[in-house]
Amino acid sequence: MEQILELSYALDTFYFLVCGALVMWMAAGFTMLEAGLVRAKNTAEILTKNVGLYAIACIMYMICGYGIMYGDGSGIIPGISMLGADDNAVEAVVAGGDDAPYYSTLSDFFFQVVFVATAMSIVSGAVAERMKLWSFFMFAVVLTGFIYPVQGYWKWGGGFLDELGFLDFAGSGVVHMCGAAAAFAGVLLLGARKGKYGSGGQINAIPGCNLPLATLGMFILWLGWFGFNGGSELKVSNVGEANSVALVFVNTNMAAAGGLVAALLAARFRFGKADLTMALNGALAGLVAITAEPLTPTPLAATLIGAVGGVIVVFSIVALDRLKIDDPVGAISVHGVVGIWGLLAVPITNGDATVTAQLIGAVTIFTWVFITSLLVWAVLKAIVGIRVGEAEEYEGVDISECGLEAYPEFTKSEV
Repeated sequence: MEQILELSYALDTFYFLVCGALVMWMAAGFTMLEAGLVRAKNTAEILTKNVGLYAIACIMYMICGYGIMYGDGSGIIPGISMLGADDNAVEAVVAGGDDAPYYSTLSDFFFQVVFVATAMSIVSGAVAERMKLWSFFMFAVVLTGFIYPVQGYWKWGGGFLDELGFLDFAGSGVVHMCGAAAAFAGVLLLGARKGKYGSGGQINAIPGCNLPLATLGMFILWLGWFGFNGGSELKVSNVGEANSVALVFVNTNMAAAGGLVAALLAARFRFGKADLTMALNGALAGLVAITAEPLTPTPLAATLIGAVGGVIVVFSIVALDRLKIDDPVGAISVHGVVGIWGLLAVPITNGDATVTAQLIGAVTIFTWVFITSLLVWAVLKAIVGIRVGEAEEYEGVDISECGLEAYPEFTKSEV
């Protein structure tokens, strides 16, 4: 019996770590997607932001984020605990009981820390091409170390949203809407890129420099999402859990497919063309939509939930443009607007969910993240500034922020 328990513990820990590695690979997906959707003169800076934010997220979540999110608290105000080793984990498993862990605490930390980095990556794309690099990094410290963990505690740490019955399986709200709310606050204070909107109300397209790279990024994210949703089942060491994991994988895949096809059709209806960027965002929208509940739908239902997300994202991107809210990669629409849809779709297939609890959860998370992020962005704007100068923006933030270019062969040399 002891050997069986130890084997289950080892298997579930290994599964958690592999899924965490898949989610970590999503950092590469966000990086490639954003690098493909910005202009060539801003590519090195967007790459620097993404590698930097990942490292910052890891350090801040280790120092305080994980302890806030999973420490003891009052239900509203989180406590804090320290991240430790698993010296007595095997003994606890062998002893059995309801409190015995079934995977390593450190594997849980690794899995959770890559989720934090995902939330911060969402911010990166929305504020691209005109934000100061170091102001972005300073915001990343606060979001990953404090803002994200507090709302994460309210749901996944056993806080009041969890007690209320709010359901969010893998983070349509806790991760994706959180990142979008922080991005939305930043974009409002930052303003639009120069030339994006004309004085007469016209909307000027600013194409990305590398659509093959953006497409690669989307497929990397699609792959990583199997770890994102599949790992959130937490176990795989018995028949029931293994079957659940398989269903989560299938539903995740089908929602992405539904989102992509629906976005293509919506773009054809709206623009008369098969818009590749809308297709890419449609797949991601389908993934965001199913993340709140990938276990209870049938594969057909998951496809339809993703398809609704794909349609929503097309019209959301158009609507935000009309409101002159400049989001170069569509992150606010994909992760925020569709994240809300994902939360509200949970009661369709999960009888334990209520629309009231889902609404309260969505409003709570958005309000907390948006207000705290707006305050942090405002402080940074007042103290160090958050936007580069007009000349620097025209030249490209690669030169002003990083001192190098991603594609130097495309520039004229005076040597």
